[in-house]
Amino acid sequence: MESKKRFAVILAGSGVYDGSEIHEATLSMYAIAKNGGEYQLFAPNIDQHHVINHLTGEEMPEKRNVLIESARIARGNVTDLNEFDAILFPGGFGVAKNLCSFAFNGPDCQVNPDVENALKEMHSAKKPIGALCIAPALIAKILGSVEVTIGQDADTAEAITQMGAIHVNTNHGEIIFDKENKLVTTPCYMLDATIAQIGEGAENVVKTIMAL
Repeated sequence: MESKKRFAVILAGSGVYDGSEIHEATLSMYAIAKNGGEYQLFAPNIDQHHVINHLTGEEMPEKRNVLIESARIARGNVTDLNEFDAILFPGGFGVAKNLCSFAFNGPDCQVNPDVENALKEMHSAKKPIGALCIAPALIAKILGSVEVTIGQDADTAEAITQMGAIHVNTNHGEIIFDKENKLVTTPCYMLDATIAQIGEGAENVVKTIMAL
């Protein structure tokens, strides 16, 4: 009996404006389970860059922890990284604020060392990598010469190009599959998407990874 493919899903908090995009994270988990895989959720044990009131969009005068906030999505089951068959990054501003500083520094951003090490180890082992929404920018910063998509946003695409990667414009649910690097990306909420389109993109990423 063939063993199930095991995904490490990396979270960056809870909520689109300062953490992981919850629809993208949840539908990624759903796509993995629906297609016969297993997943474990991970997040770095660090402070968020800041906390955003998701009702008003305003910054709040408090501190929160990325691991603790990610546990909201994980139903408490979130831990440190270990051995997996594939790694997947849902999007959300937390990827560009907490896992790296792309939201503030663009191509000159810094990356969380634990996240960078985990991604480099997966890439060196020639294991598949998936990234949704803004997360391909993080991949581009770490891996450099890869082919990715964040949809059609010209400024973000230009920043990705400056980091040495190749950006390809895409529409809802479409993926870019960099076969040489076993990297699969899709735009999700970088486009004006519906939750059904998010599910389609997440499933297309997962199915492509599962087929490797």
